[in-house]
Amino acid sequence: MDLSLDRPGEYLYVRRVGARSVTVVDREFTRSLVLSPEKAIENWPVTHAGQLDAGHVASILALDPEVVVLGTGERQVFPAAAFLAGFLRKGVGVEVMDNAAAARTYDLLAGERRRVVAAFILPEA
Repeated sequence: MDLSLDRPGEYLYVRRVGARSVTVVDREFTRSLVLSPEKAIENWPVTHAGQLDAGHVASILALDPEVVVLGTGERQVFPAAAFLAGFLRKGVGVEVMDNAAAARTYDLLAGERRRVVAAFILPEA
């Protein structure tokens, strides 16, 4: 039996998550980012879930997701209800989890060719 390693090459995927970084394909990010299968938006200006507001909703919705995965760092921290409601009003699902779980969920959904966007909050250095 022949075995082969299937590596995703058609979309951006998360290879590794650390306490202060997220590696997308072969590039390590040390500042918060927003990730879709087609692009990574660097230096997202959020360092903790308490900062999230309606302006952040609009920037994520601009990527036209059907579901948003929010990674809030090493621990799951729920943002304000108003932030979450911004997605729900537009019919976009949103899930909040720690960064490691968010990466696994994002990779699975992106691999299924779903319109997923992940936002990873990384602490300031």
